[in-house]
Amino acid sequence: MDASKKGLFDIVDAQTAKFLLTTNGATFTPRPQEPWMRQIESRAEALIESSQSDNQEDTAKAQNLLENFYQVAVTALDAFLQSNVTGPPLPWKSAKLILSQEICENTSELRRTRQHLIQELGVDGEAVYKLIPNVELFALAKCLLNLPSFAKPDVPPRYRWARVTVNFWHQKLLGDTAASLQESIYRDLDALEDDLDHQNSEERARRLVQRATIHTQHGFDQKAREDLARATRETGFEFKLTGRLGKRTKFQEKDLSQLVVLAKSADSAKVDSTDRTEKMVHGPDKYTDGDGSAVSKPQNLDLDDDTLLESITFTRSIPETSEGKEPDMSPSLAALDPSNQPVLKPLDSIILLAYASSITNTSPADGLTREETLPYALRVLQDGSSNWQIYTQALLVRSRTEGYNSRTIERSVLQLQALVDQVIVETTQTIANDQSKPSVEENSTPSTFLPKPKPSESASASERLSYLHQLASPPRWDLEAELAARWVSLGSLRTALEIYERLQMWAEVALCWAANDREDRARRIIRRQLYRAPTRYEDSPEAEPSIDDNNDDTSIDELTIELDPLPPNAPRLFCILGDLEKSATAYERAWEVSNYRYARAQRSLGKHHFTRGNLKPADEAYSKSLKVNALNHATWFSLGCVRLQLEDWRGAVDAFGRAIQIEETDAESWSNMAAALVQLSSDTSVNGTVGDGEKTEEVDGDDNEDITMVNVPRPDPQKHVRDAFTALKRAAALKRDSYRIWQNLLNVSVKLSPPPYTDIIIAQTRLIDLRSKTEGEGCIDIEVMEGLVAHLIATTPSPPPAAAEASANSEEETTPSKTGFNRILTSLIFHKITPLITSSRRLWLLTAKLSLHLQKPLAALQAYEKAWRVTLNAPGWESGTKEAERLWMEVVEATGELVDAYENLGERGREWGMGEGEMVARDWRFKARASLRSVLGRGKEGWEGSGGFEALERKLRELKSG
Repeated sequence: MDASKKGLFDIVDAQTAKFLLTTNGATFTPRPQEPWMRQIESRAEALIESSQSDNQEDTAKAQNLLENFYQVAVTALDAFLQSNVTGPPLPWKSAKLILSQEICENTSELRRTRQHLIQELGVDGEAVYKLIPNVELFALAKCLLNLPSFAKPDVPPRYRWARVTVNFWHQKLLGDTAASLQESIYRDLDALEDDLDHQNSEERARRLVQRATIHTQHGFDQKAREDLARATRETGFEFKLTGRLGKRTKFQEKDLSQLVVLAKSADSAKVDSTDRTEKMVHGPDKYTDGDGSAVSKPQNLDLDDDTLLESITFTRSIPETSEGKEPDMSPSLAALDPSNQPVLKPLDSIILLAYASSITNTSPADGLTREETLPYALRVLQDGSSNWQIYTQALLVRSRTEGYNSRTIERSVLQLQALVDQVIVETTQTIANDQSKPSVEENSTPSTFLPKPKPSESASASERLSYLHQLASPPRWDLEAELAARWVSLGSLRTALEIYERLQMWAEVALCWAANDREDRARRIIRRQLYRAPTRYEDSPEAEPSIDDNNDDTSIDELTIELDPLPPNAPRLFCILGDLEKSATAYERAWEVSNYRYARAQRSLGKHHFTRGNLKPADEAYSKSLKVNALNHATWFSLGCVRLQLEDWRGAVDAFGRAIQIEETDAESWSNMAAALVQLSSDTSVNGTVGDGEKTEEVDGDDNEDITMVNVPRPDPQKHVRDAFTALKRAAALKRDSYRIWQNLLNVSVKLSPPPYTDIIIAQTRLIDLRSKTEGEGCIDIEVMEGLVAHLIATTPSPPPAAAEASANSEEETTPSKTGFNRILTSLIFHKITPLITSSRRLWLLTAKLSLHLQKPLAALQAYEKAWRVTLNAPGWESGTKEAERLWMEVVEATGELVDAYENLGERGREWGMGEGEMVARDWRFKARASLRSVLGRGKEGWEGSGGFEALERKLRELKSG
């Protein structure tokens, strides 16, 4: 092996490399019957075992051997990432360095070898992209860093960090998260927790940011933010998302509050001075490379909008009382000029971008929205680090955020296209010299939106790779696929299809057609990747059929013979076929092909059964999926929903509990778990498993001792209800705009003994805030409010009239107690409920009852009058029919209550108003008689002679005689 010309193994002992990658002086040729990675792993382990002994000299050799393997793996991983993520192109061909000359000189053999490596890199049914350039580099790094010797407790922590890194990149290369890889990554991260305490601040911060990136990749955004907060403290970095006055549009005359990230690195004065000097020498778009030469940043496209400014123009004035308005902001941050902030250190810029990437918007009202995410990227672009890869990542984050605004979507797409072109130009030279690639890219130079930069205008490989593990930038094919998806969202189907077909992403091609109501064409594309016609390709079964519908007239029905071997991503293709054909058989086949490891197959099968009402099979399918990937939040949630419908309350509680453990901020899981707990409480109460009091059990002692009686306390009969109440409070805190959660909280609260009165009032208040505009008084639970008022009257004495008058004069809340339950209940009734009442007699009577208790006779009498009026407004009570009898009796009752109120309250003194102290109703007799005459007159034709009619006549006579 000529390592001197290649440079990859210059740092490795020649004998080690010779044994690992050569056989009898020739480059190692894998045995067809055994996977290449497994052969490399076995040879490496054999070399390690041969060097191990009790001899101290042999121990040093073994340690040196592990170090050599580590250096080989890290260098191979960096070379792979350089050729696929960052650029610039590699100066050598990895296949000639690692594989045998026999394989390299045979194009079909080299292609077959790489296809085998692609298959070896598949995990749990998930496949990597099938056209990965230089895949042998990654395969070498993967198999070396995952040797058992690197997992021993006594190895240096950097070995385990390297294994975390290669496994994380393996996870990124897969189509979806692989559970076994995730378990391996987090097992190593747990073992490395203590190592963080032994690192210096800078290295600890780098590791924390890298771990936060891993959390974000796996969907653990809360853990990611916790690590980013720790990294921020380690670096002394200060930042704050806040608002400052400024102009956003060209025609804006008045300064308005604009979102901005104020950020300042520790020792920022030194960083700022250096960078400002570089900008004066080289210009604003250039920075200094490691050798002192000036190189350009990646192209930042202008907005060129007729309304929006290129960037926000902030006022230079600093808020006079910034500390008073934002007490959590340090004076150094408050004093920053938003338009001219200090330059950030590279790691601090990454922290800002990581915060932006860790944000999820599961609810529009929670978390940071896209508008709040954009300032993080803008801060890095305007005065952040000038590192090439960091700047590229900031452009990518901004492009993703601007893709949802009609005025910025054009730059979003063009900027993403420019980034794709940049990566293609920086990595395509390696591919163009590779004769093993498929014909779709052979001898082709991809066109670019921007001209190719000169070598002097590009950053070095070391600079681009220096923070790549913290940034986790996407590889070129993922970036191109993201661009295609953006074109699909804009309706440019042809452009997207061209990208997908050039990348040979047939699954995405099919999904693209299916999204445009061309499911027949999508089915044909998928089936052609999995099946062949009986009479076609018999002579050459390995020939890959073209998907061009114009060149092949094979119908879907003819594609019946399954290909052998199937493509590496066959499980995913079968699942997509199942989605298109609504076929459970396709999902089951995906499960079989993946050797029962492809969790998505069972998830899709569970959804298929659930939508058709087959709950038992759905439960089984979701359970199988979770045995493979137990950290999938959505699957636990779906399983919980299935068990709710099956009335498996304990199983539902367990499923939603596991979902909450994974994503603690999921309000729907909290709410559904509460529903299951309430039903579980009902079942246990019916079955008699829990009850009040204590039960007595006989406890046998020794033969010579008497039998003793022990009182064993029974379980709390309301334990599940209390747990449900706690769960609903958490759900309501997470999702305050969901009226269903607040309604459930109200319903569960009243089941507790004693009831949590304050929480009941808060729930009812929130329901009124959310539903009053659409439902009016219908959003009020009258029975609950009646119970609350009854409790207040029973537990609180009425204030003396003098205290009520003093409270009314001071315009304070007229309550017996100015704190707690009494205050918020009276505020709810008088300020929230009373303005909503339109047709509910019970609510007016409730108001009257509370007013009487608070010694407010005028308010009580007015409430009785309104209760009587809404009763009379009910249509049809005068008809005299049997159906109207109930309405007539309500009118009689309401009229009697009103007359009694006139008689009892009319001569009492007013508590407030212009006539304070005067009689509430000096003419109460006249009003009472008028009310009786009105009802008797309207009901005479239909109800004369009835008991209610005679009772009202009797009252009228009593008033006349009195």
